[in-house]
Amino acid sequence: MSKPLKDMMTKEYSEAFDGVDSACVVSVIGLDAISTNKMRGELLEKSIRLRVVKNSLARRAFGDGPLGPLGKALDGPCAMVTGGSSIIDVAKLLDSMKKSYPKLELKIGIMEGDPEVMAVEAMAKLKGRDELLSDLAGAIASPGRRLAGALQGPAGRIAGCLKAIVEKGEGGAEAA
Repeated sequence: MSKPLKDMMTKEYSEAFDGVDSACVVSVIGLDAISTNKMRGELLEKSIRLRVVKNSLARRAFGDGPLGPLGKALDGPCAMVTGGSSIIDVAKLLDSMKKSYPKLELKIGIMEGDPEVMAVEAMAKLKGRDELLSDLAGAIASPGRRLAGALQGPAGRIAGCLKAIVEKGEGGAEAA
């Protein structure tokens, strides 16, 4: 490959992955064209892109940016998977797609500028953004629920006593 062609492809990779700080790396070698196209369509429905890259040019394009550690770890035939609402959701989707496409090889991924790469299977086991937000909401609401329960108990007893006094008073008025 000529140097001008390599420079042009490196520039294309830089533009395509500009602003991307999270990605998963997979290998689609072994999948036939129909399966690959079907898988790309399923990913595209969820706003996720799969792009096969040349490792040496991807390393040059990523440089010292957020995907730099991922570029250094590229080995063998690789395809970058980016997009979606969260890279953890992408990893979970890829892990579930492994059942439909057994020749899909899940490799490594990087999360939002973290300097360490990790296995896609390990990323799929982490909690996603929605799960973390629901846990946070539960943790915030828990003390309020406890306080409401503590206030509700004595207030309920006092209300019961007042109700009994009122009923007793009404019963005494009817007898007289």
